[in-house]
Amino acid sequence: MALLEVDHLRVTLQTSRGGADALRGVSFALDRGATLGLIGESGCGKSITALALMGLLPEGARVTGSIRFDGTELTTLGEAQLCRLRGNRIGMVFQEPMTALNPLHPVGRQIAESLRLHKDLSASAARAEALRLLERVQLPQARERLDAYPHQLSGGQRQRVVIAIALACGPDLLVADEPTTALDVTIQREVLDLILELVREDGMGLLLISHDLGVMADTVQRLLVMYGGIVVESGPTAAVFERLAHPYTRGLFAARPRLGLARGTRLATIAGRVPELLDMPAGCPFADRCDRVVDACRAALPPAVPVGPGHEARCIRIER
Repeated sequence: MALLEVDHLRVTLQTSRGGADALRGVSFALDRGATLGLIGESGCGKSITALALMGLLPEGARVTGSIRFDGTELTTLGEAQLCRLRGNRIGMVFQEPMTALNPLHPVGRQIAESLRLHKDLSASAARAEALRLLERVQLPQARERLDAYPHQLSGGQRQRVVIAIALACGPDLLVADEPTTALDVTIQREVLDLILELVREDGMGLLLISHDLGVMADTVQRLLVMYGGIVVESGPTAAVFERLAHPYTRGLFAARPRLGLARGTRLATIAGRVPELLDMPAGCPFADRCDRVVDACRAALPPAVPVGPGHEARCIRIER
């Protein structure tokens, strides 16, 4: 049995114009010790997927389909039951550490909070464990920084604190939502290497969310490319990069910065923008931005078709 099984997950958000489908039948599975990436532009459904897994969707959101974590159906759990899982068996590294951390409390106290709540540690034992965690995530001068406030740390240091909080109770699943946002390239690499090292040591499953193809190539075993609230391509990361079966995946790949380009070279772009949730077309959500679109693309949502072993794409014009 997989650690995490998501089956036909649909999330409808309430807006001033009515219900809007943010996710439209997303399915995937993640085993213990495995790594899975979600990639796509902002507004494609990546973060909503993570929030659905954590039970942190906006008020009024409607969820159908299934999310099974270690055999337990999460969509039917009450808030008290979800609270026993969040921060305990499921940890999350949020996108922006400055907003994820409480500016009014020292970082050591914030790490210790989940330990006292879920592990019933005393204040002194939780503080000692918080120090061990800060040392484990390689925060320089960890003992001195236990009593530091978030604004007294750099972006990379704050991100290490957020990772320490996520790992505090030894979770089975780690969800990392854009964990390297706003960090320079060197710190990005350090943070990603740290996450992978900790995942390997603890045998956790890792769900990594990013818009960076390079990050995915170096970090995850399997990849889901999301667009318009659906998975348009999925498969082993190496196979997806080798084939680039869906036009959207090809567009993302072509738009990436590359070393060796002549000064002044303009990067390729994908024309148009991600459609609003309430304005999703009946057919392929990428149809209005695709240079290979035909009338049949707009008629109905394309089914996922096999491209290779474990590799699928939702496109009726895949070149075989």
